[in-house]
Parts: sequence; C-alpha cells; structure tokens
Amino acid sequence: MAKIVTFGEIMLRLATPDNMRFGQGESLMATFGGGEANVAVSLANYGEDVEFVTRLPKNDIAAACVRELRGYGVGVSNIVYGGERMGIYFLETGAVARPSKVIYDRAHSSISTIGADDIDWTAVFAGAEWFHFTGITPAISAEAAQVCLKACQMANKMGLTVSCDLNYRKNLWKWGKTAAEVMPKLVECCDVILGNEEDAEKVFGIKPEGFDVTATEGAVDQESFKSVCQQLMERFPRAKRVIITLRGSINANHNTWGGVLYDGEQLYLSKRYDITHIVDRVGGGDSFMGGLIYGLRHYEGLQQALEFAVAASALKHTIYGDFNLVSVSEVETLMGGDGSGRVAR
Repeated sequence: MAKIVTFGEIMLRLATPDNMRFGQGESLMATFGGGEANVAVSLANYGEDVEFVTRLPKNDIAAACVRELRGYGVGVSNIVYGGERMGIYFLETGAVARPSKVIYDRAHSSISTIGADDIDWTAVFAGAEWFHFTGITPAISAEAAQVCLKACQMANKMGLTVSCDLNYRKNLWKWGKTAAEVMPKLVECCDVILGNEEDAEKVFGIKPEGFDVTATEGAVDQESFKSVCQQLMERFPRAKRVIITLRGSINANHNTWGGVLYDGEQLYLSKRYDITHIVDRVGGGDSFMGGLIYGLRHYEGLQQALEFAVAASALKHTIYGDFNLVSVSEVETLMGGDGSGRVAR
C-alpha cells in the first residue's frame, strides 16, 4: 500500500522511575516520544510504509533518536536538520489519587524555528496516500503552525487523506495566538478528526451536555458524544469521520477506555475496556490514532476499524514509554475477546 506521512516534534523523554516524584531518586529514564512519531512507530509495527518528518539539530542525541526510529522501521529520509536542540519533556508518573505531571523544556527547539521552505512537501508526499498531524505541532510556534498548514494544503492538493488529532495542550499555546484562532484553518483540511472528551470543547467550544470529565468515576455515556461529532462535521464539512476517545478516570492507575466513531449517518460505539493496572498511559491517544489509521485502511467495516483502534490503545497502557510496541495479531487477539494475559507459548 502507499505510504503514510506524519509530521511533528519528537522529544527526549526523561521520566522518574518507579512512580517517584521529581526530586526523589538519583536518575531519570531516557527514551524518546512525541505525538506524530508515536503514531508512526505504531504503524511501522503493523507493517505499514510510514515516514516521519521533523526538524532536528545535528548532534548525538538527535542521531540516537533517528537510529531508534529507523530501528522500528520508520522512514527518516525526509527529516531536515537545523537549530540547536531537541525538545525535552519530564514525566512524573502518578499513582492512585496522585496524577501524573509533565514539564516541558522545548522552547527554541529545532522544530520551533523551522523555515517555511525547509520541507519540500511535493517530494515528501510523492507516493503517499495519508498525512497525519496533531494539534501539538501548531502550538509550538508560529513557524511550526505555518509549515503544518502548508503541508495540509499540499496534501489536499495531491489527494491525500488528511487526519488530525486535536490534542489540545494549554501549556504550549504561548507564541501569540490561541488554538481557537489557528486550528480551524488546519482542521478545514482534514478528512478524519480525532479528539478526546475535552479537546473539542477547549479548541472549538463544542461539548456534550451534562458531561464532566472529572466526575465520571469510569462511567462514560458514549451516546452523549454524538452531538459533538455532528457539530464538528457541520463546522468542518470536509470531514468524513469524527472519532472521540473516551477515558473514564477512576484513579491514576485504573481507567476505563473506549471510543465512538461517527460517519455522518451512524454512531459506532466501541467495546469498553476496564484497565485496572496502567503501566504507562502517555501515548495512549497516539496509539489509538495509529490503530485507527491502520483499521480504516485494512478493514471494510467502520466498527472493526474502531475496535482495532481501541484494542491497540488498551494494550498501549501496558507498555512503558511513548511507543506502542504491539503487532496486528496481538491487537486482533484482544479484539477477539482474549484479554486473559496468559503466557503465549
């Protein structure tokens, strides 16, 4: 099949071990992660031809990052180089009633100073049929937002399917414009829109009536999100699929997880998973998006595509790090109802 392209920032992730707080312990665990890179790794693990595009500095940390992506089978030939540093994020993993915390150190990162003509999108999209980005990328800087819009417009011109995970991050929108000002032009280019319970409200002021993300105790009324999907489609008529991930937070270690997909006529409701022991929830939404892209490309039915995405992301919660390191067969086993966790031999 034709290749998939994702564009965004990948960062060095420094996490406290064993649920320690910042300031405890003497070490941090170093890995890499970032929304669009996480999606690319998922797709590569499913056997897809996927290319990740970003801007990195010329240094040993960035080289190690590229080697890791290449090792997972992600194409890196269109990465451009410049700037002085990779972004960093620090993660303190919560437990029970104590939530996880993220601290960003990504000001003046290489992608934040990317030039409008640094990437030749016509060349990048040659032989591609899908382009994916998230709302994190335009939040980084005016320059990153400009390049992202340019990519979306070229993808539309060349006939690619364009998907976006709204991924609202209030701590990133500090360069002078808000998500409400920037995101509409980008989302107008999208055929597939993904968000969580809060994204549509935070970015576009669209929310389901009577829903409080902090008071669900794990119970989420999936049907209540039909109006959110309908309103998004009305505002962005290019969209053919709108998907909402639904997380019920009982505590930091115990969540329920599912999603809905709307195609303009029917609302598809997924199976809900009760995840009683979370190893790492960072990257959960990205693993959903990777599973969704795969599902929409390989399954005839939208219900199956949705179920693949939800099962893939349920498995991600059991894996340390940003990347979802599971195979198609593992996801399909869980889709089929085998969540026993018995030793496979």
